[in-house]
Amino acid sequence: MEAPAHAGAPTAAKGSRLSAHVRDYAARVRGGDIGSLPAVLGLVVLCVVFSILRPNFFSPGNFANLFSQGAAVTLIAMGLVFVLLVGEIDLSAGFTSGVCASVLAILLATYGLPWYVAVAAAIAAGTLIGAVLGFLVAKVGIPSFVVTLAAFLGFQGLVLLLLKEGTNITVSDSIVVAIANRNLPPLLGWVLAVAAVAAYALIQLNRIRRRAARGLAAAPLSIVLIRVAALAVLLGGAVYVLNVERSLNTLIASLKGVPVIAPIIAVLLVVWTFVLDKTPYGRHLYAVGGNREAARRAGINVDRIRISAFVLCSSMAAVGGIVAASRDHSVDPNTGGSNVLLYAVGAAVIGGTSLFGGKGRARDAVLGGAVVAVIINGMGLMGYSSGIKYVVTGSVLLLAAGVDALSRRRAAATGNR
Repeated sequence: MEAPAHAGAPTAAKGSRLSAHVRDYAARVRGGDIGSLPAVLGLVVLCVVFSILRPNFFSPGNFANLFSQGAAVTLIAMGLVFVLLVGEIDLSAGFTSGVCASVLAILLATYGLPWYVAVAAAIAAGTLIGAVLGFLVAKVGIPSFVVTLAAFLGFQGLVLLLLKEGTNITVSDSIVVAIANRNLPPLLGWVLAVAAVAAYALIQLNRIRRRAARGLAAAPLSIVLIRVAALAVLLGGAVYVLNVERSLNTLIASLKGVPVIAPIIAVLLVVWTFVLDKTPYGRHLYAVGGNREAARRAGINVDRIRISAFVLCSSMAAVGGIVAASRDHSVDPNTGGSNVLLYAVGAAVIGGTSLFGGKGRARDAVLGGAVVAVIINGMGLMGYSSGIKYVVTGSVLLLAAGVDALSRRRAAATGNR
């Protein structure tokens, strides 16, 4: 009679670990630690609603369009996460991308320089802009709102000067144009998806092994397997849909495969996630954003961290400007202007990055960028005007900021802050 009970013990232990993990997560959510959960739920709800109202929402062609439509905003938002983490704001990120895109276009079209020189110069321009903004904020002591608002106004004029009061410069370099307009070969898309799932599984399993070796609690293996399976289904489904022929006339051109911009965003996401989660620099960013004075007393060079956050933000804005120039095949005075900044800030906050500092991840920009892209795309398919799109997007941003404020209040009340 003892053998069956003994045989069932491991299963019971596994079940108890899984249920304990679920209960612990539920307790963290109730305590205010909700992370990106609202953005994920919102993205799912939006996709379901638009799929019902407009069945062509998830057609291969429209699905591919989502990547190109949201890429520039997502990349700029990824940089804004660093500034928001240290409790600052950069209102000039949109026009910074426009200035850097103008540098790119001028070097390509006017001076005929190679694409890699023009791209490097555009990113260098963004880095310089970020260093100047960060210096004025951290060393001179001017509030970031004032500094970047002044830059927002000044960079509009700088774009006009660079483009000679409104000249439209065509970007025709094949490599630059390919960034936002070309697709990977179908087989390569599958190879990258399999490699991504395998790498994620190895990282998660290695994390369990290392934590177990140190005697620390780790996520149950069943949870890890669920995460790996979910990623495999998500990437597999996306690659399958994107590999479907999207061209209306294959005799003229074939249009299938994962957009080139998708792996670019994925690589940057992995890099910045590693920087924030696994490096002392990332921990210093969170420390400065959480409590600047405490970080200073702990020996962290607070001014240097704040300046570096602006440098990274403007550098990523430059990358976003390059992608915008690639998508439009040109640069004009509106590049980086209009609602680009509003959408980028909205993407970061909607994804889960706090406006109060000390809370946020690189993936927040990707999730928030996806939410913004889905709203704009879906409402466009339904024929709504720009006014309605602005109202809905603004409402979603307000809701996200409200959720952040309430979750922080809840965390403070429960002692989880």
